[in-house]
Amino acid sequence: MSTSQPTTRIDEVVDGIYRIATYMPEFDLGFNQFLIDDERSALLHTGPYPMYEAVRGAVAEVLDPSRLEYVALLHFEADECGGMDRFAAEAPESTLIGSALSIGLNLSGWNYAGKVQGFADGEVLDLGRHKLRFLETPHVHHWDSMMLFEETTRSVFPADLYMQPGDQPPIVEEDLGDAMCELYRESGIFAHEQPVRAVVDRLETLDPEWMHTMHGGTITREALPRYTRALREQEFGYEGRLLGRDVVAPEDVVPGIGVPPA
Repeated sequence: MSTSQPTTRIDEVVDGIYRIATYMPEFDLGFNQFLIDDERSALLHTGPYPMYEAVRGAVAEVLDPSRLEYVALLHFEADECGGMDRFAAEAPESTLIGSALSIGLNLSGWNYAGKVQGFADGEVLDLGRHKLRFLETPHVHHWDSMMLFEETTRSVFPADLYMQPGDQPPIVEEDLGDAMCELYRESGIFAHEQPVRAVVDRLETLDPEWMHTMHGGTITREALPRYTRALREQEFGYEGRLLGRDVVAPEDVVPGIGVPPA
């Protein structure tokens, strides 16, 4: 395992939207958060708990972290909300937001006492210049998964969809669709292609200008169709591997479906 220390950088990728990126060489993967600087500022994803100081420092380059009004988790997982309690402690008037399913079922049984608000599909949060529309996207990749569409800049925040391996620049125009699908096969995060492809179809109807991925760079409008084509044409569902480790024998797995029942 590499002993090099990860570095965190912040870049404005589109008007008022900043990408905070930390490359983790041991995983050969970047972990991103997005800061929206507006009348009511929002941080999308917090990063895992140990990454808090680096992410907070990046936020502080743009605005006082105590000004954060919303901290958004798009599904309940450490890299989405591992730092939520510390961000909330510094911004005590902030609200933790996410899908109604995630807020109601996950946070209701967690040791978190701050303000929360769950959103259903199609509801909109007005930040000022930016408007966040909530999209319920179950099983892409968790059952409580949600994505966001920022209406002013026509930006999609797809969480773990459209991820790319490696240390990617803020804006990506390169076709990394094959590498994306290979990463999904190796990590095993999608149980089946069907719900993913249904969401891909839905996102396409939004006609986005930007795809702000949680892992990798922001994909441009021009590059996006190549990634979408890979998701439609290649197999990437669970095939018995989790984070590169064989969990079951390959002959026991039905491609695109997973392990058949006993």
